[in-house]
Amino acid sequence: MRMNFRAIALAIWCALTATGVNAAELIMVEQRGCHWCAQWNADIGPIYPKTNEGRFAPLRRIDLHQKTPDDLELDGRAVFTPTFILVEDGQELARMEGYGGEELFWWGLSNLLNEHTDFREEMTQ
Repeated sequence: MRMNFRAIALAIWCALTATGVNAAELIMVEQRGCHWCAQWNADIGPIYPKTNEGRFAPLRRIDLHQKTPDDLELDGRAVFTPTFILVEDGQELARMEGYGGEELFWWGLSNLLNEHTDFREEMTQ
């Protein structure tokens, strides 16, 4: 019985680590008083987690003036807000700076995800 439990536990662990939990995140670097951050929050913020992109790369917010969290390896500090940084396993893959409206945001994010991850819109529906 003990051997069966260990075998089952090992099989479950292997299955979970083999498929992996999605390690992609979209980091939003923002700051208090940022007009374009507020606009993004109004336009995109409420729907982002409900989208395929949001499920694939959940949003994580970081304040521009705070120290970069230790679990992130970024290519450099953000200068503009908002800055959106696509990371996987804590490592920066790509970024886009600014917010020029909904259409431009979704187009840019789609390009980042398709070029730098295994995200495919048709695979997430």
